[in-house]
Amino acid sequence: MKTFSLLAAAAVAFAPVAASAIPLPAKTYVMKAGASDMFEIESAKLESDSTDPQVSSFAQMMIADHGKSTTDVMAAASADGLPPMTPKMTPKQASMIDSLKRTSGKARDTLYKKQQIQAHRETLAFQKQYAMSGDKPHLKDTAGMIVPVVQKHLDMVNGMSSGAIKAQ
Repeated sequence: MKTFSLLAAAAVAFAPVAASAIPLPAKTYVMKAGASDMFEIESAKLESDSTDPQVSSFAQMMIADHGKSTTDVMAAASADGLPPMTPKMTPKQASMIDSLKRTSGKARDTLYKKQQIQAHRETLAFQKQYAMSGDKPHLKDTAGMIVPVVQKHLDMVNGMSSGAIKAQ
């Protein structure tokens, strides 16, 4: 009965994604997760010395949490029999990093927060999608464990002070 309750709770939590979920192949999931983590870590490195303590603290957490998620996804991929893969950032992510590099001070903090909202929304969507319809059990479980972490990050960046921040 406990298993049924957990499955029912998961179904409710992922219901918005499940309705539109097209199965995401394991290799695509691993590459998307890796690119997302790379973007989060690289952008956070640029902000880890921000004069805004909220931004600096958040950036340090991004480095730690996304480093862990990379390790977890790679271990799950290996356990599911996938060959090692070397993810790379998308052109959009690389462009976002370049924009951060060209900006400084409070303007960079604001841009970073906007980018984080956008990136975490996108990451949350594909993590939920794979957690619901993934084709590899270890990766599917890992995606399910990553979902609440990404949601926490999104909630945190949405809650940061210094004005209303909306994704572009």
